[in-house]
Amino acid sequence: MGKIKVMQYGCGKMAKFTIRYAVEKGYELVGAFDIDKNKFGTDAGEYANIGKLGVKIQSADNFREAITKTKPDCVVVTTMSLLSDLDKVLTTCAECGVNAITTCEEAFYPQNSNPKLFAKIDKLAKQNKCTITGAGYQDVFWGNLIAVLAGATQRITKIKGKTSYNVEDYGIALAEVHGAGMDLNEFDKKIASVDKISDAERQKMINSGTYSPSYMWNTNGWLASRFGWTITEQTQKCVPQTYHKELDSSTLNMKIPAGYATGMSAVVTSKTKEGIIIESECIGKVYAPDEFDSNEWTIYGEPDTTVVINRPATVELTCATIINRITDVINADFGYTTTEKMPVCEYKNDVKKFNI
Repeated sequence: MGKIKVMQYGCGKMAKFTIRYAVEKGYELVGAFDIDKNKFGTDAGEYANIGKLGVKIQSADNFREAITKTKPDCVVVTTMSLLSDLDKVLTTCAECGVNAITTCEEAFYPQNSNPKLFAKIDKLAKQNKCTITGAGYQDVFWGNLIAVLAGATQRITKIKGKTSYNVEDYGIALAEVHGAGMDLNEFDKKIASVDKISDAERQKMINSGTYSPSYMWNTNGWLASRFGWTITEQTQKCVPQTYHKELDSSTLNMKIPAGYATGMSAVVTSKTKEGIIIESECIGKVYAPDEFDSNEWTIYGEPDTTVVINRPATVELTCATIINRITDVINADFGYTTTEKMPVCEYKNDVKKFNI
């Protein structure tokens, strides 16, 4: 059997890692696509700092033709944070019967935030016998890590998580959905106002595909599904983060004035039919000089257990998870199959050892 063929869609900050990691694991890169004309014609290997691969970055306009002709085993999508922004690329993959995995945060468990688009992609993927999924840092550090800890717990009453990350590491799309660089009035109108609505209004937005969830909205849904719990009520609150001094943002190409939003904290609280509460918070912002990534989760019950991970290399961990998941995606049930329905993400030293 030849090498497993992968394509890269989106050649931004994350792609420098996913391309390199894929090649190092033994995958064959057979295409790379972006919307930035300045990158067209660049060798994808040189873009990822691993030397020439003979694969040039092409216009995203050529994507459908390329996957139809080449039929890669999996497409790696590293672009935007909302599922609606990936409608075209994921639908194209599903229509062409090509597996895809994406770092899109909402794609981790989109059935609780955009069920209409989820159902469309799921139906197409099943019809054309392929698998679509979302994964990344949250797959391991907000999902499977918690599930593994729960395996040593007799009784659970509550799960509480808090994680932070520097939006500078992920690109402008992520920074903007966190409200970074906005004054507080603009933040309130564009970000916080989304959740100053009734449950019925929120559900109407979800059903229509116009709701903008924080990352923990989808994480809580994933966790509940992983444990077999039924969520009966879920709320979200977004609060701006500020700093008392001006901060430089290379991603936004601006100096964020003191007192402006550097990003946001989003707290999602889920009540379940089983009586267990999931409360998770993610803080994404432009960091001050003394700030760093962290991940802290506590399982309350018998016994209480807390795990704290400071300074995780979030970007690298995200990209390594994506690449380690590729064989799971290839072997998964057809459809939009979220990763709580797949095996626990494992370290893949040599992908040739894994059956497809």
